[in-house]
Amino acid sequence: MEANKFIQYGREFDAAYRYDGKDLGAVCAGGRTVFKFWSPEAEQVELSLYRDDVSDSFEVRPLRRDGQGVWSLAVDRDLHGTFYDYTVQAGGRRVRTADPYAVACGCNGARSMVADLSRTDPEGFDRDCPPPAQPEQIIYELHVKDFSYDPDSGVPPEYRGKYKAFSFRAGDGRLPRCMEHLRSLGVTHVQLMPVFDFGSVDEAGDGRQFNWGYDPVNYNVPEGSYSTDPSDGTARIRECKEMIQALHQNGLRVVMDVVYNHTYREDSWLERSAPGYYYRRWEDGTLSDGSACGNDVAAGRAMVDNYIVSSVLHWAREYHIDGFRFDLMGLLTVELMNRIRRELDAAFGPGEKLVYGEPWGAQDSPLEPGTHPALKSCMGMLDPGVGAFCDLTRDAVKGDSFRETSPGFVNGGEGFEQAILHAAGGWREGSGDFRPNSCSQVVNYISAHDNFTLWDKLVMCLPEGPEPADFNKLRPDLLERNKLAAFIYFTCQGMLFMQAGEEFGRTKHGEGNSYRSPPEINMLRWERARRFGALTDYYRELIRLRKSLPGLCDKSPDAASRLTARAVHRPGTVSFQVEGGGPRGERLLIVHNAGPETFALPLPDGRWTVRADGQCADQHRPAGHGGNPVTVPPYSGMLLLREEG
Repeated sequence: MEANKFIQYGREFDAAYRYDGKDLGAVCAGGRTVFKFWSPEAEQVELSLYRDDVSDSFEVRPLRRDGQGVWSLAVDRDLHGTFYDYTVQAGGRRVRTADPYAVACGCNGARSMVADLSRTDPEGFDRDCPPPAQPEQIIYELHVKDFSYDPDSGVPPEYRGKYKAFSFRAGDGRLPRCMEHLRSLGVTHVQLMPVFDFGSVDEAGDGRQFNWGYDPVNYNVPEGSYSTDPSDGTARIRECKEMIQALHQNGLRVVMDVVYNHTYREDSWLERSAPGYYYRRWEDGTLSDGSACGNDVAAGRAMVDNYIVSSVLHWAREYHIDGFRFDLMGLLTVELMNRIRRELDAAFGPGEKLVYGEPWGAQDSPLEPGTHPALKSCMGMLDPGVGAFCDLTRDAVKGDSFRETSPGFVNGGEGFEQAILHAAGGWREGSGDFRPNSCSQVVNYISAHDNFTLWDKLVMCLPEGPEPADFNKLRPDLLERNKLAAFIYFTCQGMLFMQAGEEFGRTKHGEGNSYRSPPEINMLRWERARRFGALTDYYRELIRLRKSLPGLCDKSPDAASRLTARAVHRPGTVSFQVEGGGPRGERLLIVHNAGPETFALPLPDGRWTVRADGQCADQHRPAGHGGNPVTVPPYSGMLLLREEG
């Protein structure tokens, strides 16, 4: 089939071939297996069955053409564990393809596998449920291999870098590591970097291979390289479920990082099943590349949107995923994101599942008529329950993420005072084209897997001298700046997000794009958690403090109105108050001093208590009464609470 023939897929095509059934794929139940495959332009479709993922087929059967582009075949046998694929004939060509809707596959995802998913549940998974919601969502971004690859993780070698590591208790009384570290830190959600089947790692290859995983192959199947046996189609499913179950049992909800904006290659199972339909093209027939990965999935077309929604619901229902982070959400559409929000709310209850993403794309991408990109400039059109990463907060605090020596507020930058005050109120006043409907849409962060870690950025912006940067040295001056950076975004309204290891000065030795760097560059170094223990304790205290302050956790559209008395006192020093911010409605006073000199601020009326400063973020130290000065040391913050009565 010639892809250029299908450049123009309009509403008439979607109206003729849209299929809203929930049964595409291979459904195995009640002693029979039903195959349904969407391929609207096919002239013939054949099913091939295999005993494993390498042998020749033992049976070939034709499918029957149904309506709306669906082909089907019912087999009166339980084919659980049987591998399969399709041969599609159209336009004089025969093309083999795996099933885009498959829920199981073999090694490297080349063949689909029939699976009765109820048989893949670990013990007790039918009773698995997320821990109760907490007063605040604090999200911790984590890569499966990074988590336990370090020999100091305490995880047995055969489980390092695997799903199984999450079920292993690695503490030894000296240092909490892996799951025990997560439990003690106090975060509420773990955001797993891609765990669907991706193509950039050979699942049968060397265990030292590394990739972030933003290369989808089989959207509805877990990645096999994280399992103990990639060739066993059920092992990856069961062990992924065990990981999620273990996180739930340890009080953590689970967010899945999903990549529906592009596929690993254009020659995907989607393309082979319906050539030209699933990808965007320019008028000259060339693929668009808004993802900078070679192709853009055509969100806005009926069956593309149906596919994405069904995939999200599959992970939520089958794997008990508690939220979704959308990679390059700006390449998707407002209409699709709002639909995902609605369908998750209908299935699980309003707001039960988190939904947020990156409100940008790498480059331009053509949209379907009548749709709108889910970009920062369209935040006002998105449901308040669809959040977006706020790079404005990130860059105001530590500087431009793409320029290693460009400083922000905490590391010597000039002119960031007003931006820090805007960040405190969740940017509700807007900045340029970013105008969120509510603080619920703002995801504040200062580091993520992309770009430099916070510690590396500080090292590069504040060198000790002409000698090469030492990313392993524990420098007191950088610890102060790191604590202040954390203090600032932990006192902003909106959701909070942090990169794994930020709390112990994670370093990638200055590597800003480590998507395929060796695991030794990317892994969490657990001995560093001991050396940077004071920083970890400070993050732990900030998390505990944040949960106790409803004025900061407020996600309502009017939350920013709580902020009063915003002031820029001098370059590098700002303050503001939060009405009703404390546990019993007390007023808060928050000061950020990024300057090199101590700052003295006369206290407003009332009796005040210091709850946090640059040394401890969980204290109750009397500060005095109104009119008395409170002193804030250089490169530190302070949060005070006005005592009532």
